[in-house]
Amino acid sequence: MKVNLNSVALIIGAGLLVAFSSGTVFAQNEKTRSILTGKYQGTAKSAGRELTITLELVDNGGTFSGSVTTQHGTFKIVKGKLTDDLLTLNTEGNGTTGEFSLKVKDDTLVGQLKAEGGVGAVELRKVPVDEISGDWDAVADAQGQPFPFTLSLKLDGDKVTGSSNSQLGVGNITTGTWKDGKLAVVLDGNITLVANMIDGKLSGDYDFAGQSSGKWIAVKKK
Repeated sequence: MKVNLNSVALIIGAGLLVAFSSGTVFAQNEKTRSILTGKYQGTAKSAGRELTITLELVDNGGTFSGSVTTQHGTFKIVKGKLTDDLLTLNTEGNGTTGEFSLKVKDDTLVGQLKAEGGVGAVELRKVPVDEISGDWDAVADAQGQPFPFTLSLKLDGDKVTGSSNSQLGVGNITTGTWKDGKLAVVLDGNITLVANMIDGKLSGDYDFAGQSSGKWIAVKKK
């Protein structure tokens, strides 16, 4: 029996393409689910009425749980699933049921709510997690010697304010930002601190008015 090597190659190639595509979709779905976990706030609007909604969403490895709170009470998510980019949530509570059908658009969930025989347009935006605000115990590497200091930080949007306290005194933050998991602040005396959040710790570099530089790390006080 003759074997057409070109046909075999095409079959193998097609199989690899299907496997690769399936893996890509699976990876995308996994990423989407992990991003969805969190707190959302927004409204549902129908026939001139507006319902204020707070959604607490938890990914349980492919299914979703959590709660929905409105001015009429709190409702438990009894069933939740993600199909492609469509998130479906079924809720129960206070003798009523509801069903959300929401499209995932970046940090926003847009769609509709069916409840009590009516349908409302829903838009919910994810509430950013504030990992920065609070007091931090920090230490800098000053030419091989540890230099301890504390940071008091407060986040407002992506703006960071606060101060630093060390044996040299107190320094206020003149400019500061927190974006995409990265902290960048400038203290009195032209001291620059930049860091990334790694496993709950701030870790990065400092520059002291261009005269010295090095690494620093900080752990949030409990």
